[in-house]
Amino acid sequence: MKTRVTARGRTAITKSSRGIALLRDPLLNHGTGFTEKERDALGLRGLLPPTVLSIKAQAERVLTNLRRAPDDLDKYVALNALHDRNEALFFKVVTENIDEIQPIIYTPTVGLACQRFGHIFQRPRGLFISANDRGRIAKLLANWPYPAKLIVVTDGERILGLGDLGANGMGIPVGKLSLYAACAGIHPQQCLPVMLDVGTNNEELRKDPYYVGLRRKRVTGAAYDALIDEFITAARKTFPGVLIQFEDFANHSAFRLLHKYRDRACVFNDDIQGTAAVALAGLFSALRITGGKLSEQTLLFLGAGEAATGIADLVVSAMMAEGLSEAEARQRNWLVDSRGLVVKGRQGLTAHKLPYAHEHAPVSNFVTAIRALKPTAIIGVAAVGGTFTPEVLKTMAEINKQPIVFALSNPTSKAECSAEEAYCYTEGRALFACGSPYDPVTLNAKTFVPRQGNNSYIFPGVGLGVIASGSKLVTDEMFMAAAQTLAKLVTAEDLKQGSLYPALPRIREVSAHIAAAVAKVAYQRGLAKGKQPKNLLAHIKAQMYNPNY
Repeated sequence: MKTRVTARGRTAITKSSRGIALLRDPLLNHGTGFTEKERDALGLRGLLPPTVLSIKAQAERVLTNLRRAPDDLDKYVALNALHDRNEALFFKVVTENIDEIQPIIYTPTVGLACQRFGHIFQRPRGLFISANDRGRIAKLLANWPYPAKLIVVTDGERILGLGDLGANGMGIPVGKLSLYAACAGIHPQQCLPVMLDVGTNNEELRKDPYYVGLRRKRVTGAAYDALIDEFITAARKTFPGVLIQFEDFANHSAFRLLHKYRDRACVFNDDIQGTAAVALAGLFSALRITGGKLSEQTLLFLGAGEAATGIADLVVSAMMAEGLSEAEARQRNWLVDSRGLVVKGRQGLTAHKLPYAHEHAPVSNFVTAIRALKPTAIIGVAAVGGTFTPEVLKTMAEINKQPIVFALSNPTSKAECSAEEAYCYTEGRALFACGSPYDPVTLNAKTFVPRQGNNSYIFPGVGLGVIASGSKLVTDEMFMAAAQTLAKLVTAEDLKQGSLYPALPRIREVSAHIAAAVAKVAYQRGLAKGKQPKNLLAHIKAQMYNPNY
C-alpha cells in the first residue's frame, strides 16, 4: 500500500489502497465518511453501513461520547483508540477543540497515561528500539513505512516530573507529535515517535507484569553513548534532513547529548530550549504590564536542572541584547536546588550549574533566598509540588508591586502552586503563568485567566519552521525569535485579564508566525535550502496539514 502527502497537506489514497486494508490504515481511513463514489471505486461497498457521515458529524459524535467518559484517563484511552483507526478524524477533533483536548492527550493526563502505559496498551505506535538492538538500528528504522521528517525520541528516564518510567515514556513522543500535527500542521505521516529502551531503574515497573519494556537496570556509560550515536547516525541516513527532538532525558544525559550533536545535526532539546523560549516569552509579556526592561530584572529559579539553566541561558542572551555584559546578565539569574542557593565555592557542582554559582553566603531555603536577593520573578521548574508556599508568595508580594510568579512544573501534582494560591496570597497582584491548566480565578470582583507556559506554544512552530526551510541546524537564535514572536502575539485584552500567553485556540496562527520567524533566521544564516520565498508566512501556511476528508 502506498500513500503520498499532497501539496495541501492531505494524504492521497492511491489505487493500491482498497477494501479492508484501507479501513485498517489510520492515515487513510475515513470510516463512514467515505462517499458513495469512493465506496464503489475503493472496494468498500458493503464493508460500511450505508449512511455517509461528514467529518463534522463524526467529530460531533466523538465529542458526545468522549464527554460521557468517567475520567480523563478513560478519555485518553478513547482518543488513543481513535488515533489508531482514523487520524484525520482524530486531528479534526483535536484542532477544533484544542482547549478541551490538549490537557487529555498531553499534560497533565499524559503523565498518568505513561504511569499506566502497559495497563492501557492497545496498539503499538512508532518505533521501540532497545539496547538489544545494537548493531541493527538502521534495519529497524527501515521498517518504518513513511518518509519521516520529524522524530521525537526519549529514553524515558525523566518523564515530566514523574521520574524514570522506562518504555512507558513512549506516551510522551506520541503526545508531542500529536501536538506537532494539531498545532502546527506537520503531517502525521512525517512524524515518527521513538523510544530508546535502555532499561529502567524503576524496580516497581520491572516487577509490573504488564510492563512493555526491558526488565533490566539502565544501560549507562560507553554502551549507552554508542547506542545513541548509532541511532542518530542511522536516523539521519535513513531519513535525510530529519529533525530530531530529544525529549525527557535526565539532566546527566540531556545537556551532554545536546552539546554533542547540536552543531553537526538538526537536533534540539525541548526541555532545555523549548521551555526556555516559552518562559522568556512569558517574561516579555509580563514586562509589557510592569513597564520594566528584562535587563533590570532579577530572576530566582526553584530548580537547577535542564529547564532552569535552559531558561537562564536564553534570558542571559536576551539581557545581553539589551546591553548587559554576559557576566552582568548571569549575575541577575540565581538558582536554588535541593541543597539551597547555588553559590560559588560549594563543592560538587555539576557543569551546567557553574555559570550561575555566584558569590554569596550559603542560603538553605527558598524563602530566605527571596528575602536576600529580592527577585522580581520566581520561576519554578523543580517538579516538587507546593513549594511556592503562602510565605513564599506573600514575601514576593511584599518585595514587588507586581511579582512575576511562574509555576511551570507539571503534571498538576508537581505544580509549585495553583493559580488561586498565586493570586490570593499576592492580593491579585501576581503576574502568573503555570505548567498545567487552571480555571479562571475571581478575586475582589476581578477575574484572572491564567494560561499555561506550555512548550506547545513553541516547539510546534519551531519544528514547522525548520522543516519548511530545510534548515541544517536548530540554533538558539531561532528560539529567541520564537520567544519574541510569541510575546508579540499576546493581545492587550489578554494582558488585561492577566493572560501572559495567547488563547490556545489561536495556536495554529501562533505556530505559523513562529515558523516564519524561525525560517527567516535559517535563511539569513545560510542554513536553509534554496532561496527565501517572498512571502514567507504564506509559504509556511501553504504547507500546513488540515485534517479533512
